Amino acid sequence: MHDIVLIPGDGIGPEITKSVTTILDAAGADINWIKCTAGLTAQEELGNPLPDETLDAIKKYRLALKGPLTTPIGAGFRSVNVAMRKKFELHSNIRPAKTLPHIESRFDNVDLVMFRENTEGLYIGKEQWVKENSHAESIAVVTREASEKVIRSAFEYAKKKNRKKVTLIHKANILKFTCGLFMEVGEEIAKDYPEIEYEDLIVDNMAMQMVLQPEQFDVIVTTNLFGDILSDLASGLVGGLGLTGAANVGDDAAMFEAVHGSAPDIAGQNVANPIAFLLSALMMLEHIDENDLADRIRQAVYLTLEDKSVCTPDIGGSGSTTAFTEAVVKNLNK
Repeated sequence: MHDIVLIPGDGIGPEITKSVTTILDAAGADINWIKCTAGLTAQEELGNPLPDETLDAIKKYRLALKGPLTTPIGAGFRSVNVAMRKKFELHSNIRPAKTLPHIESRFDNVDLVMFRENTEGLYIGKEQWVKENSHAESIAVVTREASEKVIRSAFEYAKKKNRKKVTLIHKANILKFTCGLFMEVGEEIAKDYPEIEYEDLIVDNMAMQMVLQPEQFDVIVTTNLFGDILSDLASGLVGGLGLTGAANVGDDAAMFEAVHGSAPDIAGQNVANPIAFLLSALMMLEHIDENDLADRIRQAVYLTLEDKSVCTPDIGGSGSTTAFTEAVVKNLNK
């Protein structure tokens, strides 16, 4: 049995968490859920958006499934999500974007995976006023150690998943030290994987190429800010954030999460789409080597997408969270 920390989250989080755990339980996943809390819900209940009990549980079990969180105003840090990634040194944010059957999107054959460095870059929070309300500075940090971790993770993923190419994204033509270092590390590591094609692209060219011919990309690796932007762009290619999963993986811990927001405007209405969170859970199953189980659930999702009467309104359906969940459970045995 796998002990996994479960954080339902805020807004629609509890609804999509119930959907996902119902589906995993019905599929026979051997999981003991360790329920914890974080975000706005934790702030309201415990006076702390990131309780020690939650951090202790993740530290103990090293594996978590986390719903969308809202960082309360004045919480003491910029983002609960970022704080958790840094706390457990989850250096690689992994965001697949794959065309799904029976989902309208602009492209038919997208199947790419974005690796984003998750712990440094411009997101370290080193900002200051040079002259208040007139001149601000923000510092980006890129280290060889963190670059090596995320780039090697991308190549190892490509090797394990029989992917053919890794594309490194940078702006080394302008940011010669930070992106230059990242690019240098990429070139060094690529030599260890001669069977995998390697290329690098400047980030602005990459953005254009992704909307012109996204099918040309396979595994992509980049720095924190660029990855944040391009991973959302990738989700848009296949239908939006409601259709893509996400993982945050470190050397000895991993957290799988919904990348979309907590959507408080539709919370409690039974119309939230659980697919993104479910795909994150399937990434989690693959992480613990439950590949056959993940594939079985994925096929049930694909079959369910054929019937728009059970799909949620955001993907053209007339159904509900509950109806979709029940349909996936039913299709597990087909």
